[in-house]
Amino acid sequence: MKRYFLLSAFAFCSLALSAQETQEITLNEAIALARTQSVDAAVALNELETAYWEYRTFRADLLPEVNFSGTLPSYSKQYNSYQNEDGSYSFVRSNKLGLNGALSIDQNIWFTGGKVSLSSSLDFMKQLGSGGSRQFMSVPIALQLTQPIFGVNNLKWNRRIEPVRYEEAKAAFITATETVTMNAITYFFNLLSAKETLGTARQNQVNADRLYEVAGAKRKMGQISENELLQLKLAALKARAAVTDAESNLNAHYVPFAFFPGHRKRPDTGTCGTGIGSNLKMEYNQVLNKALERNSFAHNIRRRQLEAEYEVATARGNLRSVDLFANVGYTGLNKDLSPAYHNLLDNQVVEVGVKIPILDWGKRRGKVRVAKSNRDVTLSKIKKEQMDFDQDIFLLVEHFNNQAQQLSIANEADKIAQQRYKTSVETFLIGKINTLDLNDAQNSKDDARQKHINELYWYWYYYYQLRSLTLWDFQNNTSLEADFEDIVKNNCVFVLFKQEGCWFQTNASLVLNQEVLPFKPTYLWF
Repeated sequence: MKRYFLLSAFAFCSLALSAQETQEITLNEAIALARTQSVDAAVALNELETAYWEYRTFRADLLPEVNFSGTLPSYSKQYNSYQNEDGSYSFVRSNKLGLNGALSIDQNIWFTGGKVSLSSSLDFMKQLGSGGSRQFMSVPIALQLTQPIFGVNNLKWNRRIEPVRYEEAKAAFITATETVTMNAITYFFNLLSAKETLGTARQNQVNADRLYEVAGAKRKMGQISENELLQLKLAALKARAAVTDAESNLNAHYVPFAFFPGHRKRPDTGTCGTGIGSNLKMEYNQVLNKALERNSFAHNIRRRQLEAEYEVATARGNLRSVDLFANVGYTGLNKDLSPAYHNLLDNQVVEVGVKIPILDWGKRRGKVRVAKSNRDVTLSKIKKEQMDFDQDIFLLVEHFNNQAQQLSIANEADKIAQQRYKTSVETFLIGKINTLDLNDAQNSKDDARQKHINELYWYWYYYYQLRSLTLWDFQNNTSLEADFEDIVKNNCVFVLFKQEGCWFQTNASLVLNQEVLPFKPTYLWF
């Protein structure tokens, strides 16, 4: 894509680096470090892991479950009360050994909310002591059904809600990585601005000292007044003070920039390269449609609507309760194991449990009305949030498109201000302008440079805001996608690699269109 915004090389690029070893870091690299090493990135990854395993647990509830239960062994030696034929009680000593085991396959039925189980079991009991008997009881196969006739079907509602909740979490994760990017951009440009301020202050000090020396010679020749000479001396002193302030400000911005991505090396006051923006214009309807389709907000709205309806269904289901239980199977009894599986006898159990409140003073119906009222409140809030969301998208698109023009103007103004100052210095040296005009040119130069950096920052900040809301790369016209299972299993978000001198980020699964940023690197020295 055509690129036209150019942040010109800074005036202090020619300054010598300090003797200590330095490491070049670009904005691409700063963002990549933030996405892989910052605390914010770790939090986003942990939240994704939680959502992933919650969704896996939900999916497991829909699959068959195989269970084994048993007692191996069960020994009992105690006295128990026993009622005689005449109604009297006596204590009888029991000394027995028991073994039992059961294997079952259980399956939840999501569309009815019931549960069906297929099981097989074997029990053994032996009386210990002289003359003790033993017996096996087998249930080779039994089929059991538990089914609520009325009431809420939790499985059915979970099947509707949980996938939406997981989609919301996935979208929130990608949004979080874009938010980390915006934070990294903020820290980077804050430091970049501080470095530019220091470089400008040092250059201004050099120029002020030079002009003061020239003015001293001109004063001796009577070409300028004593007042003008003192003004230049005062300007030189102010320039020295500005350098001290700029150095302190730069040190203050080192800390958040270094600690945010987890980079502990101290940056040096070195050079910075160029940053290039792109001729990109956003369309409101396109951005809004992408946001409504892909943003976690859209999934959040759907989830809250379903949860509100679920609460109403739950309250209605609690008005009455009818449950069906059925069990059919075969049973065998014998003192030996093998015959216990012969001559089987069938057994059946059918139960219908009913619970209908006769008098509850309207408590359950009141809960239904409360649930309906809460649902209406939720829907009203959602409607208001949707309106605010649409409005925020509109304003953000307007800000971005306007920022592109502001950046272009700032770029041109920076060039003009730098040239004007250079011309003013030359003109002052030949006595064509006074110190007031020279100071005005210098102030304009410094302001233009800072404004250029500031406009460049807002341009990319607005761009990544739009990316975070739409989960769409407008530069390459592709979606921001990820293989979330691979991310969770590997506990890793990004891998860095270098190609043709530029840093990129990817991994086996997470694809953010390969190129990290839609512009050439801006450099800082570490």
